[in-house]
Parts: sequence; structure tokens; C-alpha cells
Amino acid sequence: QVRLVESGGDLVQAGGSLRLSCTTSGIRISINTIGWYRQTPGKQRELVASIASGGITNYADSVKGRFTISRVNAKNTVYLEMNSLKPEDTAVYYCNTPNRATQGFWGQGTQVTVSS
Repeated sequence: QVRLVESGGDLVQAGGSLRLSCTTSGIRISINTIGWYRQTPGKQRELVASIASGGITNYADSVKGRFTISRVNAKNTVYLEMNSLKPEDTAVYYCNTPNRATQGFWGQGTQVTVSS
């Protein structure tokens, strides 16, 4: 059974930093692409960062230079380091595999709120 659990969200002031964690089970993150997505009310969920099996990372233009995705295979955990946070980064953040995202399987997510 594949499971991905997000944590680390919080209320932070603009310019601050947070690190989100995605703890996984039932999946080998070393050979699977894992993405961090976010969603705000009334908007579609968007992919903000991903890390592929070869360690190749990709970022949405809106977060390039501010967010860093990484993983620790031994801990089955994927991280999203978020720096220079802006109010527009406020959202519920989710981690997922592309396949599960396409099939509509999502976890609870973690709330990030950035105050101005």
C-alpha cells in the first residue's frame, strides 16, 4: 500500500522559511518521481517541484531560486525547503507521484500560511 504523508506546514511571516516533509511507505523514492503540489481555494492544484529517479529536479517558475526539493532515500522522505516565502505561497501543500495524482489519490496535505 503506497502512502505519502505531508508535514511541516505552519504560519510564517513573509520572507521566512519552512521545510516540508513527505514521509513515504510502500514506494521506493529512489526510483520514482515525487512531486510537491499546492492548492489554494478556487484554483487548480499546481506542481511546484519534482525530483526524479536520477535526482533531476524541476521547479515551477514561481518558486525557482526560492524552493529546493531533496530526498533522503534511507528515510523514505522527500523534503521541500522553502525560503523567501511570499503571501502568494499560501496554500495546502501535497506530495505525490504523477501516477497517483492522475488517478486522483491525494493525502491530507499540510497548510502553509504566509502573512504579509
